[in-house]
Amino acid sequence: MTGVLAIRPDDLTDPRVRELIALHVGSMLADSPPGTSYALDLTGLTCPGMTVWTAWDGDSLAGMVALSASGELKSMRTHPDHLRRGVAAALLAHALDHARAQGLARVVLETGTAPPFTPAVALYRRHGFVDRGPFGDYAAGPDNQFLELLL
Repeated sequence: MTGVLAIRPDDLTDPRVRELIALHVGSMLADSPPGTSYALDLTGLTCPGMTVWTAWDGDSLAGMVALSASGELKSMRTHPDHLRRGVAAALLAHALDHARAQGLARVVLETGTAPPFTPAVALYRRHGFVDRGPFGDYAAGPDNQFLELLL
């Protein structure tokens, strides 16, 4: 990063953000067996109860994260030009701070088990997330895992 990372709520109208969402969804579909990806597309991210933040390094989009009102972490993605610069950690910390401020008791997430998901899972574990069972409408399977952080 060249400057201070700015994290702000996003309305998802910027074409650069929409491109990152499309990249994220495409990657999740490519890295998951058919029928096992639960990545939200633009429509899902604009549903009521979903808050999305984007991270910016100056005018350059660095990443995004979404959190549902019920405390499910969704659609976290670092832009390829900003990998391994602390963007994901900053976005995760921001979402967790928001969850605490909203009085949520926990934050949960579902993610994959394939090797491309390993860096994200390691990040979540460094922030205190632990294994848990399925929640909501998810079903357990060999291609997904569930994590939670008690706040």
